[in-house]
Amino acid sequence: MYPQSRPRRLAWDRRAFLSLTGTALGAAPFLALGSRADAMRRGPAASGRQTTRAAGYGPLAPVDDETTGLPLLQLPAGFRYISFGWTGDPLVDGSRTPGAHDGMAAFAASGGRVRLVRNHEIRDGGTPFTDGPVYDPNAGGGTTTIEFDTAAGTVIEAWASLSGTAVNCAGGPTPWGSWLTCEETVLGPGGESEYGQPHGYIFEVPADGEASGEPLRAMGRFVHEAVAVDPATGIVYETEDRGTSGLYRFLPDEAGNLASGGRLEMLAVADAPRADLRTGQTAHVWRPVAWVPIDEPDPADISDRRLYAQGAGGGAATFARLEGAWHGDGRIYIVSTTGGDAEAGQVWEYDPANERLRLIFESPGVDVLDMPDNICVSPRGGLVLCEDGLNENFNFVRGLTVEGEIFPFAKNDIVLAGERNGVSGDFRHREFAGATYSPDGRWLFVNAQSPGITFAVTGPWADGPL
Repeated sequence: MYPQSRPRRLAWDRRAFLSLTGTALGAAPFLALGSRADAMRRGPAASGRQTTRAAGYGPLAPVDDETTGLPLLQLPAGFRYISFGWTGDPLVDGSRTPGAHDGMAAFAASGGRVRLVRNHEIRDGGTPFTDGPVYDPNAGGGTTTIEFDTAAGTVIEAWASLSGTAVNCAGGPTPWGSWLTCEETVLGPGGESEYGQPHGYIFEVPADGEASGEPLRAMGRFVHEAVAVDPATGIVYETEDRGTSGLYRFLPDEAGNLASGGRLEMLAVADAPRADLRTGQTAHVWRPVAWVPIDEPDPADISDRRLYAQGAGGGAATFARLEGAWHGDGRIYIVSTTGGDAEAGQVWEYDPANERLRLIFESPGVDVLDMPDNICVSPRGGLVLCEDGLNENFNFVRGLTVEGEIFPFAKNDIVLAGERNGVSGDFRHREFAGATYSPDGRWLFVNAQSPGITFAVTGPWADGPL
């Protein structure tokens, strides 16, 4: 039913890619799950329960920000942090940092520095926050880039790297040193929006400069969320943030040159056409995967269901709100924000070398994990999950160990009274986003989407799984 074509393996420099994405070569690979299947079936991930044995780094307590002196985060003992890149902070061209900080990745720069390319999920039209590069003069989203000195713990400079895009939610780093920023809307031009250009595309942003502002149309026009690139093949895996969504892959005609074109496909479960993976799933069971072609990746008669309908019509699988995605040592990890019987979140693992997929964690309720969104693989092998939930206990950054134990690492404690850029309000219920590590593994960078703050957290990482 599903014609298969084995992707060509590429000779990417794995060390360079792991350096770019902040994953240490010495990390315990999360694919250790594959060799620990029996242990995990007995562990908390199989039942969605936490064990009595302590995981993580211990209890959380308020810690003062070393930039403002305010207790913006709760962290385990021994961890410290600084804030920077606030909404309204100046950029090098004199423009101001836009808000709605979202997906982000860290790239190695000279002198031990790091460049962070960061999304801004600006909705409802508007005007570009800088003069260039601009895609749509009626859109206010885009990306900013920050150069950070990891030795000194200070910001060197920040600049606009793409503007005039819409609802830049997440994305992902590439092995060749760029950020792929994704638009989470298919509006424009006209219609229900004020946009002057069509949206719903992926744009490429070089870590050391500015984007061209040209969309990568062959990668599909849909409600994008995140991407993850397999460095062994150059294939880009793309998530879709809808209640009924698909997992896509883009096979470029020329590896490392996404603008060269390629073909788009949607994942299917090979032995279960039109499988519904939103509920009723069993953890740690590998399912064989096939791929359904998307014949019209950039259709003229667009809607937010147009590409999904093509794939589902050919037998592709349905997920619930696919959001975060990250590559880690040969595997792709994908978050379903509202997946699972409790609709509180699932974490999936895809093995591209063997074309198989399995559920590795499902939240039994919001007190354990509440609507995970962005994700990254830590240098020590665990997963970092950013919550975007509605839990009355506020949002957390959580860790998931290779044994399947989940634990809180950071709690949103942001309450402001005009101390920075005149912003006031209680933001403790707002989401975390954009978790990513510095190449040396010493700093975890993460965003608070509202009021728009980037944090750099450091501490005794070796004492735990992150």
